Amino acid sequence: MASYPRLTVRDLRVRAVNVPMRLPLQTSVGTIHMAPLALIDLATEEGVTGTTYLFCYTPLVLRPVVQLLENLSPLIKGAAVAPFELEKKLQGQFRLLGAKGVAGMAMAGIDMVAWDALARAHGVPLARLLGGEPRPIPAYNSCGLGMIGCERAAVEAQQLADPGFAAIKVRLGYPDAKTDLEVVRSVRHALGERVQLMADYNQALSVPEAIQRTAALAGEGLSWVEEPTLADDFEGHASIRRKALMPIQMGENWWGPHEMAKGVAAGASDLGMPDAMKIGGVTGWLRAAAIAESAGLPISSHLFPEVSAHLLAVSPTAHWLEYVDWADAVLQEPVRVENGRVTAADGPGCGMSWDEAAVQRYLVA
Repeated sequence: MASYPRLTVRDLRVRAVNVPMRLPLQTSVGTIHMAPLALIDLATEEGVTGTTYLFCYTPLVLRPVVQLLENLSPLIKGAAVAPFELEKKLQGQFRLLGAKGVAGMAMAGIDMVAWDALARAHGVPLARLLGGEPRPIPAYNSCGLGMIGCERAAVEAQQLADPGFAAIKVRLGYPDAKTDLEVVRSVRHALGERVQLMADYNQALSVPEAIQRTAALAGEGLSWVEEPTLADDFEGHASIRRKALMPIQMGENWWGPHEMAKGVAAGASDLGMPDAMKIGGVTGWLRAAAIAESAGLPISSHLFPEVSAHLLAVSPTAHWLEYVDWADAVLQEPVRVENGRVTAADGPGCGMSWDEAAVQRYLVA
């Protein structure tokens, strides 16, 4: 029987980069032009290094996330690279503060990089370490297609679908329902019926507004309407869902499996979308996938396509992978999309390695 090294944490190396987005993302809460990423490398005493990144949403959070990870490095130095044990240790550290926000992001980053190191030590893809196999996952293109008006949205939608995607996502939440409807129809006209269309409100509406707008969008063939109201309002989402004539999607803002369980219990959505970072890394995702299976809830990924392809490969109710290219500029081998599907990298770990010249170019001092 083959034996594998027991890995021991030596230290964390964390770097902040601000990467330009190829297509800026204009949502109901503002426009994102840059992808602020915290790049994490976990070095072990045995010479294996794990790699991952966190998407920090705004440059205002990038430095605090990096600083917290650097602060945590001495705490885990000398510990076994055992994700469940590391999680227990970190949960205890943040018990009084709570494992959300910057703390939750840092904990998930350590979890993901630990799992990557383990898979590398075993010489297998993460999906295989978790008991599955890399397999093609249907992907929808979520780059761009923000709130840019009918004409620009139609052109951009065609560009996003052209590489062979069978689905794309449009952001809504214009000042009036009429414009939302016009944009959806404009995009649909540009795409025809061959491409599925999802819509995301990014929590822009009150519950009554969301009920009115989903009613106005009925019959437009949307595959789902995502987060029409505040993400922590499970009862509000349940009210919208009861009256909507299309599936309601939520989950990218579930901070851990416990919040997911509350949303499922409330009947807040027809579909789920855990975020690898906010759900608690690989460990949190495995628990989320079990909740989804028991509830018969199809789950899609949110961001992080590199690791999400591995996680969806071992998720019984896997639905869609959200494809974004935001980390591509600092990766040696970005995620490949073939025939509208993404297959997890077949090399050891999650398959990520840094393009060091690009990292230096986008490094935040």
